[in-house]
Amino acid sequence: MGIAILVTGGTFDKEYNELTGELFFRNSHVREMLSLGRSRVPVRIQMLMLVDSLQMTDADRRIILQACREAQEHRLVITHGTDTMEQTAAFLGNQIADKTVVLTGAMVPYRFGSSDGLFNLGSALAFAQVLPPGVYIAMNGRYLSWNDAHKNRLKGVFEHQMSINNGTDEQNDHIDTHKNMH
Repeated sequence: MGIAILVTGGTFDKEYNELTGELFFRNSHVREMLSLGRSRVPVRIQMLMLVDSLQMTDADRRIILQACREAQEHRLVITHGTDTMEQTAAFLGNQIADKTVVLTGAMVPYRFGSSDGLFNLGSALAFAQVLPPGVYIAMNGRYLSWNDAHKNRLKGVFEHQMSINNGTDEQNDHIDTHKNMH
């Protein structure tokens, strides 16, 4: 069985209005990104919503949880805005133990051309195939368990929660990425 990709919006799927300078949603770019990346992973794409994660509510998170529970697939990727990705991961992490759920997003909209979204989507698909059941965040080529992830807004990256204590993630860059598999 393939991977379910649950689309929720976020910077990942934003468009840019050149006249007003505003970012907005039109549709998801996930199918185009999979094609551009020449992905051969069997997927089912389900559009749940297109919202900025700053506008995401607990009701939205319950919709995501329900979709995860109802999915026939045991491996899921959720596209999500990075501003509240930690909160959604924690919400799901406390309630899903029998499926592998990987949240991913982008710091720069895909349409800008210099987006990290394509790389993050590919990484999330790869991690979803090999990680054990649990909830994870996949950004910047790394995965972090839901209860060990923190968005460093100064650096624009996700890092281990423990790095908050010392202000750096450098010591964690050498950590064996298989530690979460045991």
